[in-house]
Amino acid sequence: MTPDIEKEPWTAAATVVDHVVRGSLARHLARGRGGPLGTTGTVSPVILRGPRVTLRPATADDVERLRSIRDEPEVSRWWGTLEPGELEGFVAEDTTFAIETGGEVIGAIQYAEERDPMYRHAAIDIYLTARSHRRGLGSEAVRVLARFLIEERGHHRLTIDPATDNVAAIRAYEKVGFRPVGVMRSSERGPDGTWHDGLLMDLLADELTDGAPESGSAPGP
Repeated sequence: MTPDIEKEPWTAAATVVDHVVRGSLARHLARGRGGPLGTTGTVSPVILRGPRVTLRPATADDVERLRSIRDEPEVSRWWGTLEPGELEGFVAEDTTFAIETGGEVIGAIQYAEERDPMYRHAAIDIYLTARSHRRGLGSEAVRVLARFLIEERGHHRLTIDPATDNVAAIRAYEKVGFRPVGVMRSSERGPDGTWHDGLLMDLLADELTDGAPESGSAPGP
């Protein structure tokens, strides 16, 4: 199902990218260390709608709700402790969306774009409140954003990088069409101070699933 897209003119300097996992790429970008990924120029914010979720541009009004979600043990386990100003910078990015269902904010999702045409692709990262886990809402949100990045932003390849032991997130991304590429050893320091492995996953444009339920499939986050 192709998501409904609403656009509003908006000129801004864009920088960049966010299920229950905080990817190393998004953490790097959300804290203002841009590097080669990002966009700059005239941006048209969009509202993306799936069957159950709506992705809309995040605003400063979302900070406290997102903070309460980030502080949930099931979320902070993967995302770690918030740094001062982190959420304020996160929602200020033009590529950050609040995820809503039934009018309630249940999480956030963000993307980053590689600017070099030789390596062009986009990366996604996401988190949801624990109450919305295993309902398929995370998979749906990722699918809606992935379709936008492919059909509207022209990307042929997308990546996402959950922790290797975040089985629920990996299952959810596989439902969208992402495939494991390889383990990134000791790629991210966890809240416990130790280094953990990440799983690089990618998806090519023709591998994006349509979201139809599979027989016998387990509920995802």
